[in-house]
Amino acid sequence: MTVRVVTADQAAARDAAAIGAGVPSMQLMRRAGLGAARVLLERADDPARRVAVVCCGPGNNGGDGWIVAAALARAGCTVHVREAGDARTVDAATARGAAIPLVSLGEPAAPPDLVVDALLGTGARGALRGGVAELAAYVNDVGERGATVYALDLPTGVDATTGDVAEGAVRANVTVTFGTVKRGQLIARSACGEIVAIDIGLGSHAELADGAPVLVDERWVASRIPPLAAEAHKGIRRRVLIIGGDRGMAGAVALAARGALRSGVGMVKLCVHEASLAPLQGAVPEATAVTWPSGPPDRALAEWPHALLIGPGMGGGDEGRARVAGWLSAWSGPVVLDADALNAFAGDESALGDLLDGRPAIVTPHPLEFARLIGVDLDTVLDERFEIGARLARALHAVVLLKGVPTVVTAPDGTSVVSARGTPALGTAGSGDILGGIAVTLLAQAGDPFSAAACAAFTHGRAGELANAGRPVRGVTLDDVVRSLGLAWSLVSPRGVDVLAQLPAVGEA
Repeated sequence: MTVRVVTADQAAARDAAAIGAGVPSMQLMRRAGLGAARVLLERADDPARRVAVVCCGPGNNGGDGWIVAAALARAGCTVHVREAGDARTVDAATARGAAIPLVSLGEPAAPPDLVVDALLGTGARGALRGGVAELAAYVNDVGERGATVYALDLPTGVDATTGDVAEGAVRANVTVTFGTVKRGQLIARSACGEIVAIDIGLGSHAELADGAPVLVDERWVASRIPPLAAEAHKGIRRRVLIIGGDRGMAGAVALAARGALRSGVGMVKLCVHEASLAPLQGAVPEATAVTWPSGPPDRALAEWPHALLIGPGMGGGDEGRARVAGWLSAWSGPVVLDADALNAFAGDESALGDLLDGRPAIVTPHPLEFARLIGVDLDTVLDERFEIGARLARALHAVVLLKGVPTVVTAPDGTSVVSARGTPALGTAGSGDILGGIAVTLLAQAGDPFSAAACAAFTHGRAGELANAGRPVRGVTLDDVVRSLGLAWSLVSPRGVDVLAQLPAVGEA
C-alpha cells in the first residue's frame, strides 16, 4: 500500500471520506489508539515495570490518547492520565469512559518512563495556550529527565501542513501518525523523532485524487530498479559521461564518479579541465578521463555514453553556459544537470528548456539554485517546496529533483513523489555530486527520468542514514556515505503489524 504525504485538510478529507462511506468514526479512533499502543509496547521492554503518563486534549486526538492509556494498562503498565480539558467530542468521551476504570488521574509521584502527547491533532495551528501549553511543557520536562516521548499523529505545536513549530511545542522521540504522513512532519523532523505511519482502516479513501504525493519507500524503489542479470557485462550496465571538474574542482567529479560506480554503472568517463586530469586518474582509477574539447565535442566522444551528467565543479559564467549549450547541442540523449550547469542559466529557464528539447532529463537543484534559476526568493521555494517544482518541470520539460528536507521529485505533467530519507550528514558540499552520479546511472539503465530521480534521492538518503548509524553527525564524511551506498541498495524494510511507513529519527538533539 502506498503512503501519501498530505496537508491537514487532505488528512481530514480522507477521514471524512471513510466515515461518509460507512466506516464508524469510533472504529478509526480505536484502530489509531490500539495501533499506537502496539508501537509503544514494541519499544518498552517489561511493560509491567513501566510507568506511563498520557496527556489528553479535549478533541479526538485526546480520544486516541485515552485508548492508548487503556491498552497500556491492560498490558501491565501503571498508567496516569492528565487532561487539558473536558472531552468535547462524543468519540473522545466514549474512549475516556472506557479507560477511566483502568487508569489513575493526575501526575505520578515519580517521573514516568514514557509519556504520550495526545493533546492536539492535525487540525491545530498557531500558539499553544492554557492547559494545552501547560501539559506540553510537562511533556518536554519529563522528556528532558529521561522519559521517552511519544506523540500521536504529530507533536503538539507542530503545524501539520507547514511544519511551523510553535514556542513550547512538544519534542517527541517517536511520532505515530495515522493513515498518512503529514507534510509538517517531514519538514519539522527534529520535533518528530522517529516517524511511524500506521494503517487505521482508511482503505481506498487514503488514495483520494487530490494531488497528494506518494512517499517513496523501499518497495517503490525495488519495483523500479532494473535488475543486473547474471550475464550482465559493462556494456549492459551502461556507460555514463560526467562533464565538469574545472581547475581546483576535481573533487566534485570524483564524488559523482564514485556515486555512479557504487550504483552499478558499467563504465564511467570524465571530461574535465586539463588541470584536473591527473588528480582524477589517481582518485578514481576505475574511470577513464579526457580533457574538455576546445570546440564542439567530437562525434566519437559525443556518441560514447548512454547518459550525461553535466555540472559538478564545472564553473559558471558565460564559459560554463557555452559548455552546457555545446554539449546539449551535440548530444540529444538522456541528461542530468546539476550545480553549475543550472547556475549558468539563472533567471533564464526558458533558454535551458529550449536546449533540453524534451529529451529524458533530470535537473537536481538545491533550493537556492532553484530560486536563482526561476528568479524568486529562497523563502518562496521553501514555503512552496511541495508545489513549486511543477513550474520548473513544465518550463524545462524535465524532471525536477528539488533537494532538501524533504526532497520532492516532480515530472513535467505535475506528478510528484517525496523522499524523506537522509540525515544532516548529507548537508555538506559534494553531497549533491554523489546524488548526480546515482541519478545518471539509473537514468542510463532504466531510461525513465522520473523513476531514476526518485530512486536516486531515496538511495542517496538511505546511504546517509547507514553512514550516520551509531555515530554523531559530526563524525560522518562523504567518504562514509559513498562506502555505505553499496548497502543502501538492499531494499528490504521489516515492519510491524499495520505499519505503512517508518522513518528513523535523524540529527542530534
